[in-house]
Amino acid sequence: MKKRVLCLVTDGVEELELVAPVDVLRRAGAEVVLAVLGDNFAVTGRSGLVLHGEARLDDGWDAAGFDLLLIPGGPSVAALRQDGRPASLARDFVAAGKLVAAICAGPLVLHDAGLLAGKRFTAHSSVADELPGAQTGERVLEDGLLVTSRGAGTALEFGLALVDRLFGEAKEEEVARAIMA
Repeated sequence: MKKRVLCLVTDGVEELELVAPVDVLRRAGAEVVLAVLGDNFAVTGRSGLVLHGEARLDDGWDAAGFDLLLIPGGPSVAALRQDGRPASLARDFVAAGKLVAAICAGPLVLHDAGLLAGKRFTAHSSVADELPGAQTGERVLEDGLLVTSRGAGTALEFGLALVDRLFGEAKEEEVARAIMA
């Protein structure tokens, strides 16, 4: 059965934190759905790259049809937090025994969802004040159903960790070799 990933995107997304994990997940064989907040499928990233979503979060996505919820970081996280549905989705995924991954400022959504208590996690140093338990010296941390990473510089490693969790170490090594990681 094909592994499915729901990835949340909106204006201000950190492009590397979106593109790198999505790319390696798709190389591994995952179906990744880029769901945008609102009605505009064209999303302008933090550095001005225009990316295109494939679905709207308003279309009613839930944990039942997916194996992983992916939350990229960047200034877009403020809109994700304000919307509230991403935190609710994260809770639903964990309650269903599904993986939730967040990078950079994305763990703030996990904090809002109440999922970080007692967990080891990392995040970007710029949000450490809001996330006092963040281990910002760590590149990627996995704790139970949560996978976190600290920022754009760790996005490829983060993506490969997600491939490992969804498909196993052999597939992760295959993808890493193919891209010469």
